[in-house]
Amino acid sequence: MGIFILRRLGLMLLTALCLTFIVFWLTNLYPNLEKLAKTQGNFRMSDEAVTSYLENRGYLQPTPVKFGQWLGVVPGWITEAEDGTTTGRCFTSATPADERPRFCGVLQGDWGFSTVFKEDVGATVLTRLGLTGKLMLCVLMLMVPCALIVGVLAGMREGSRLDRSLSTFSIATTATPEYVSGVIFIAVLASSRFGISPWLAEMGWIDGKTLFLGSATSAMKDATFWNFFLPVLTISLYGMGYIARMTRASMTEVMTAQYIRTARLKGVKFRDIVLKHALRNALIAPFTVIMLQIPWLLNGVVIVETLFNYKGFGWLLVQAAANNDIELLLAVSVVSVIVVLATQLISDIGYVILNPRIRIT
Repeated sequence: MGIFILRRLGLMLLTALCLTFIVFWLTNLYPNLEKLAKTQGNFRMSDEAVTSYLENRGYLQPTPVKFGQWLGVVPGWITEAEDGTTTGRCFTSATPADERPRFCGVLQGDWGFSTVFKEDVGATVLTRLGLTGKLMLCVLMLMVPCALIVGVLAGMREGSRLDRSLSTFSIATTATPEYVSGVIFIAVLASSRFGISPWLAEMGWIDGKTLFLGSATSAMKDATFWNFFLPVLTISLYGMGYIARMTRASMTEVMTAQYIRTARLKGVKFRDIVLKHALRNALIAPFTVIMLQIPWLLNGVVIVETLFNYKGFGWLLVQAAANNDIELLLAVSVVSVIVVLATQLISDIGYVILNPRIRIT
C-alpha cells in the first residue's frame, strides 16, 4: 500500500505540474496581458505604452521563465528605471538592498497580488476556500446519508412500489437545476409575500417575517440553521440523485448475488442480510461517486453561491475570470487541481479497502 501511494503521489505531482503549466500559458496569452495592462493603467493606452507596462513587470519574458518565477524556482525579474530606481518581482524600490530576496513564488508561499481585491492572493483564496469548505461539509453531511438511505431502500426490493417511488424522486431531484430549486425554496420558504412564511407569521408561529433567510451573506460570519439551510438543501437535492441512483443499481446487483440467495435459504433475517452482507459490497461503486462530488462542490456551486449571495470559492473563481485577475485565477486553478487529484487518490485507496478482491502490485 505504501509503494502504491508513493507512485500515485508522484503521478499526482507530475499531473498537477502539467495542468498548472497549461493554465499558466492560457492566462498569460498576450490578449489577456494587454487587457490587464489597460485595466490597471488606461483603456486608451497606446500599443507602445502597453508594451512598456508589460515589459517593466516581466510579463513579456518567455513563458517557461515566467512559470519558473511564479513557482519560485527561477529568480524573479528585475527592472531598472531611468531615474536609477530598481524594482523586481520580489521587492519594491523601497525595499533595502540587503533584504531583497531572489526567489518569491508558490514554493516560498508567495501567490502574488490580486488586482481586483488589492490584497495577497494567498489570504484571499484561503478565506474563500474556508467559506466553501464550510458549505461543502454541511452539504456532505446532509446529502450522503440521505442518498445512501434512499438508494439502499430502493435497491433492497427491486420493482416494488417503494423502489419506483424513490427512483422517481431521485430522477426528479437530479433533473431539477439548482437555480430552479433554489428560486422555488426562496419563494416558498423565504418570501414575506408568498409561500408559507406569511401564513406562519399570521399564526404567530414565527417571530420574523420569513421562516428562512433568502440570503446566506450573514452565514459567512455566523452560520445558523435559518440562514444556511436553504443553500445546503439546494445543493444536496441536486447531488443526491446521482449517489442514490448509483447506490440503488449497486444494491440491486448485490441482492441478486449467489451468496445473498444462500443466506436467504439458510434463514438469515432480511435485515441482517442487508446490513451485514450486502451493504458493504453495495457501497463500493457509490464511494467513487461520493468522492467525485467533492471537486464538483468546490467549483460547481457558483450558481448557488451567487443565488444566495454567499461569496465562497466558486464566487471567487468567477470574479477572477471576469476581471482578468491573472494571479488570483492561477491560484484558484491550482487549488482546484490539487483538490481533484487528492480526492482521486482517496477514492483509489478507499476502493482498495472496500473491495478485498483488488490486489496491489
